[in-house]
Amino acid sequence: MDTEERLAVFLDYENLALGAREHLGGMTFDFGPIADALAVRGRVVVRRAYADWSYFDEDRRALTRHQVELIEMPQRMGASRKNAADIKMVVDAIEMAFERDYISTFVMCTGDSDFSPLVHKLRELNKRVIGVGVELSTSRLLPPACDEFLFYDRLEGVDVPEPGESKPARSSQRPAGRGRGRGRGKAASSEAEAAAPEAPTAAEEPAEAVADETEPAAEAAAGKSGTAARRPARRGTKAAAPAEPEPAEPEEPEDTEDDNEHDDVAEGPTMEVRVAQTLGDLESSTSGDVTASALKRALLRKDPTFSESEYGFRSFGEFVRYLADRGIVELGQGPAAGDPSVSLPAQGDTDEAFALLRSVVAEDGGSAAMSGLKDQLRKRRPAFSEKTLGFRGFLQFCKAAAEAGVVELRWDDDEDGYVVSAV
Repeated sequence: MDTEERLAVFLDYENLALGAREHLGGMTFDFGPIADALAVRGRVVVRRAYADWSYFDEDRRALTRHQVELIEMPQRMGASRKNAADIKMVVDAIEMAFERDYISTFVMCTGDSDFSPLVHKLRELNKRVIGVGVELSTSRLLPPACDEFLFYDRLEGVDVPEPGESKPARSSQRPAGRGRGRGRGKAASSEAEAAAPEAPTAAEEPAEAVADETEPAAEAAAGKSGTAARRPARRGTKAAAPAEPEPAEPEEPEDTEDDNEHDDVAEGPTMEVRVAQTLGDLESSTSGDVTASALKRALLRKDPTFSESEYGFRSFGEFVRYLADRGIVELGQGPAAGDPSVSLPAQGDTDEAFALLRSVVAEDGGSAAMSGLKDQLRKRRPAFSEKTLGFRGFLQFCKAAAEAGVVELRWDDDEDGYVVSAV
């Protein structure tokens, strides 16, 4: 435990949020994939995000759930918003480098080259620096200055819509409403309006838009885990209440909000998928073998409530042996007795992944909505990830499978999404 890296994370939030909106098809920035990527690199002890939060009001709740401290940088009319947040972020990072010597790694989440002198100074102070930024909005000068640089759009869990598909992909999501601009710059606002004609409607009625969009998003994610799978029945009961004019309407707003908040926290991948994703990240970020103890520490950093006893196992070693028997992981000789090395089995090539896709679609009646298809693949192969095969997103993976003649891919207006059919 003493050899673990201690990480301090600093987010130039405006740079990341606007970069995701403008260059990733209008999608909303999500800190979750960054948190997961950093969990396998060490213990995060500081998380701070800098912005004038009056411009990102809807983002506060999501960041707070990830235990990110929000540093408010209120701006005067006509003042430069950029410099105030940047200078505060630099001052805090340098102060922390001198006062907290136990912090070994600084994570600078920005694509702005103005932070290059800060990165050089931190490395001069014998600190490791990891950069994180949206690829198309990251200056070419910044990545070479860092010890490691992670492009946000390449992280596991970030599904980037292709340029030509951004409008249909965003039709039922929040980014269009969230990208209202609120004075963030004429160029960015005009670009967002051109890419999302529905945005003005969301801007006129933000509260109603969020309320309408929260339910479908939560219901779409409800089947991802055994815990979340139990939500629909309970949520369905509450959703039926508005149709009946009688008694329970006064209590409904509070109950619905509580349910939504609970569902947002509970939803997530199954434990087999979580283990496979974490192990894959550990293998890509470390040079040696991954031990069972290192895997458990990483799982606890992602989810502090994790316990193998919840799944009926007396020890973590028994848990990984169970996963090995199912072919999800492979075990080897570790550095100590009772602490075996853990690795993922060979994943095969692209053709094998295409065959898996076709097999899953065929078992689902020969046709399936793409929105929940990735979860179906992971039930068969928990370690599946299109990014390890060289694809930037699951849509690109499905398009490549269609071009190979393995499946057919078409847009369905009734489904409001893509449908994949076996050939």
